[in-house]
Amino acid sequence: MISIEPGELWSDLETIRKKSPLVHNITNYVVMNSTANALLALGASPVMAHAAEEIEDMVGLASALVVNIGTLSPAWVFSMRKAMSEAGKKGIPVVLDPVGAGATRFRSETALTLLSEGKPAIVRGNASEILALGAQDAKTKGVDSLHRSDEAVEAARILSEKFGVTVSISGPSDMVVNGKKLAVVSNGHPMMPRVTGMGCTASALTGAFAAVNPSAFKAAAHAMAVMGIAGELAAGKAAGPGTFQACFIDALYSLGLKDISEKIRVETRES
Repeated sequence: MISIEPGELWSDLETIRKKSPLVHNITNYVVMNSTANALLALGASPVMAHAAEEIEDMVGLASALVVNIGTLSPAWVFSMRKAMSEAGKKGIPVVLDPVGAGATRFRSETALTLLSEGKPAIVRGNASEILALGAQDAKTKGVDSLHRSDEAVEAARILSEKFGVTVSISGPSDMVVNGKKLAVVSNGHPMMPRVTGMGCTASALTGAFAAVNPSAFKAAAHAMAVMGIAGELAAGKAAGPGTFQACFIDALYSLGLKDISEKIRVETRES
């Protein structure tokens, strides 16, 4: 059974800070600034590029690709498909965030197309998005989840086994599923859903960890643990959601081994 150890998480974080891997993001307008700042604070190097004319060159420079369907258009879908194809040829890990899957047919069909064609290493979304892809009968409230993360574990397992991916489900407890392997990450704070783009930030950070750890399961669990721990540290200093954003970035920047060792709450098991 794969376990999630504080020392290995810390080793990944040190590697990110030392090597500053380039994480290529094709993401939505709402979160570009916040996810770029989070990657920088973590120690990675972000680039936001979605023009088809430069996709091949940009993917060639990257250590990971994050595809986020938050603000879709046909031109962006073309670039996403092209980027995922190029990443596959070069062996670059891909994280797919199916934002709002289940809300509209366009989103759901796009997410399934990218999942089947692009062969991502990790799919990271909220419970309703994962249910929409795995069960295909779930609905979302815009881009917000109407379900708990534990309700989506079976759908995540179906996706994992069908497409050979690790599935990371965000919620009060985050669930990371790969086949029969399950990691339950209990870190985090209730203020986090009050700030837009935290899920998208989780996907971006997952890309950074995937860039340095060949295990998609561990990379996804490490990213969610770091998100949760940073969220707890930020909430301890923030007056509300506005200051939380700044405190969260600061927490990512200053996160140390002591913070991780004392606060990490991850349970792994087979189910």
